[in-house]
Amino acid sequence: MTDKKEPSFILSLLPLLFLVLLLVFNVIIYSGDSSYGPNQIALLLSAAFAAVLSLRLGFTWLEIEKAIVKSISSAMAAILILLMIGALSGTWLISGIVPAMIYYGLEILNPTIFLFAACIVSAVVSLATGSSWSTAATVGIALIGIGKAMGIHDGLVAGAIISGAYFGDKMSPLSDTTNLAPAMAGTNLFTHIRYMTYTTGPSISIALIIFLIWGLTLDASADLNQVASVQEAIQTKFNLNLALFIVPAVVIFLIIKKVPALPALLVGSLFGGVSALIFQPHLIDTISGISDDSLKSAYAAILKAMFTDVSITTGNTTVDELLTSGGMAGMLNTIWLILSAMVFGGVLEGAGMLKRIASEIVKLAHSTGSLVASTAATCFTFNVTASDQYIAIVVPGRMFSSAYKERGLAPENLSRTLEDSGTVTSVLIPWNTCGAYQSSVLGVATLAYLPYCFFNLVSPFMTILFAYLKIKIRKLEE
Repeated sequence: MTDKKEPSFILSLLPLLFLVLLLVFNVIIYSGDSSYGPNQIALLLSAAFAAVLSLRLGFTWLEIEKAIVKSISSAMAAILILLMIGALSGTWLISGIVPAMIYYGLEILNPTIFLFAACIVSAVVSLATGSSWSTAATVGIALIGIGKAMGIHDGLVAGAIISGAYFGDKMSPLSDTTNLAPAMAGTNLFTHIRYMTYTTGPSISIALIIFLIWGLTLDASADLNQVASVQEAIQTKFNLNLALFIVPAVVIFLIIKKVPALPALLVGSLFGGVSALIFQPHLIDTISGISDDSLKSAYAAILKAMFTDVSITTGNTTVDELLTSGGMAGMLNTIWLILSAMVFGGVLEGAGMLKRIASEIVKLAHSTGSLVASTAATCFTFNVTASDQYIAIVVPGRMFSSAYKERGLAPENLSRTLEDSGTVTSVLIPWNTCGAYQSSVLGVATLAYLPYCFFNLVSPFMTILFAYLKIKIRKLEE
């Protein structure tokens, strides 16, 4: 057996510094597209660099390979859930479930409480789609236009939109980051979502109260034609019916009954396909491209919605951007990112590098509160340096996983902290891919909307406060 050397703190940092350097280059060269391939390659190259260092420490390639396989295997449940979510998003689109959520969400828009309503609408749409980006690119643009008509500051309107959109993004089981965080921490999707409600509920409540009070001080009237045109476009393509909400209600019921995520999502996906046949039969032939055999057309349309791109054309470009789904295939980029991250994390974990880095940080964290604060600070640091929210979840998640277990803390404490500090702060950094995207889409500078993103600003402090006060800190023995 080869004698193995324990990695020093400086040596353990080298792969992380190498990764950050590559990620910075990726953002400079590829901008918002850096998460669609370049960052995955950066993770793999950094893993190769870490492997070389591991070999010099006395590890064999077989040991490194076993560590990689073990790391990847721990994320397989999350990968399967991501694929099922892709299928569910497709059937919920063609059945009219997601369009109905958007349509009825816009119904609550009221000029006298515009900021409050804008935050709520963005939250509803983001919950339905699982994407803060698509929410901003569709409903967000319409809300910005309405806000301008009312004479409200663009930064304030954008802050309300982003607050709602990121609340929905981090709480939706359809969101990639909501699946990524528990995968990195070692817990399951629905446990993660349930545990996030403790800190996310107060954070969004504070934001909504501020927007409500602020909005009531404004004297403005709005032309709601843009919202009306979105609703009209949805109505022209879908038979909207409150019965469509039965399917989401069934899935929620299964979640409450603690049915495992994979079968619950499968049921939701299949029921979505049945709902499409019942409520939207006029769309089936269009999606399948088969008009001479109704049975074959129904089968082909539902399968297509589950496994590949589906889009509904209404003639309204804003709505068309929203009414799209990538199916299972649309999740492959996120899965690629997870696999690359697990390779990188596996090498660092197998060689003891992550443990060494985390141990140095944990030495400064003498309490649960300081450990959570250290995790939140690390996530924010990666959002600033790596300029990518996925990296800000993946790397700290792998770094602190063992530390939380050693402190007797359940993994959902870590996954909640990753979302409360990694996901929501990414949009506050101008050079982060999220900040650059939202600024470009909404037409509002990042620093102009930053002071008004109350949900995003409060969330990290809320999770730290809960930790210091020992509120809802779950122990492993529970």
